[in-house]
Amino acid sequence: MELSKLMDMARAEGFETVAELDVGTLKFLPEVRDMCTSDRCRSFGRSWSCPPACGSLEEISAKCRGYTRGIIVQTVGRRDDEFDFESITRVNELNKARFARLADAYAAAGADCYPMGSGACTICSKCTYPDAPCRFPERMHSSMEANGLFVSQVCKDNGVKYYYGPDSICFVGCFLFR
Repeated sequence: MELSKLMDMARAEGFETVAELDVGTLKFLPEVRDMCTSDRCRSFGRSWSCPPACGSLEEISAKCRGYTRGIIVQTVGRRDDEFDFESITRVNELNKARFARLADAYAAAGADCYPMGSGACTICSKCTYPDAPCRFPERMHSSMEANGLFVSQVCKDNGVKYYYGPDSICFVGCFLFR
């Protein structure tokens, strides 16, 4: 499938930014994964979509080497201030819904892609990790950070704006394609 068609599908989902991603710019950084181990988001070791369950950096970078093109998608929203958790939550939920619909649309269209979203998977209210297999492995996606990517640098390296001002919030994901 042509990249322009894939990008049109992303725009149709309502993403504020859709841009081409040069997969050669992706750097899988141990220091990003080290941020996961600090467990600030409370998902490390508690979710199939997060480290250590999502695979080692070596496994992830080897998997991603097979992809030759990609796109970056962003959901950008407004907030009253940095403590406006209601707006942040609303924009995050909107982003996750858009991302899931787009991943489903790509799968239905037969696109061979590797989706990387933002944040931990929230499909289930409680993840089965580590006691049982993932209930929805075909729908679960790891975040760009869980994959070792420094999101703002990926955006910068691909000419995509990341910071939209103090009253904004931006969630970023990407899709790699064969």
